[in-house]
Amino acid sequence: MRRVLAAVWLLLAVVPAGAHDERPPEEARARMQHHLEEVTQLAAHFDGVMSADCPRFASPKEWSAYLDGEIDRVVLLVAHLEQAWYEATRTGDDDVRRTAKAPRRRLEQARSLLDKLQGCAQSNGASFSPASVWRRIEREVPQRQMDIALPN
Repeated sequence: MRRVLAAVWLLLAVVPAGAHDERPPEEARARMQHHLEEVTQLAAHFDGVMSADCPRFASPKEWSAYLDGEIDRVVLLVAHLEQAWYEATRTGDDDVRRTAKAPRRRLEQARSLLDKLQGCAQSNGASFSPASVWRRIEREVPQRQMDIALPN
């Protein structure tokens, strides 16, 4: 009996709240699609950053404000990717899940973006640690994901 209760408790602790409610594929797709549209808009912004020359700033403070804004956008992109995946997992429809999984390649582009921003930082007389930026992203994504989740 203890093992059964322990197993149930473990399952409840591992599965996010509300994940037990399976959604119809149409509803899950609509919710997921909202987040993927946001990902597309953010990705278009980052495509522009990647193809443009490094911006120049008059002071380290201006550079820092620019960098914070770009990192905030990365956090938002990752949060939308995670939320799209979460919505897709709430249905048994494999097509919805495949659709949500495909854009996750954007995470590799985020790594390239951070590499470019590190070079831009140097040309602006500044520096940052990509590892600390990734820690910030990992720390902030869950809260941002909660902020962007569509109401049930």
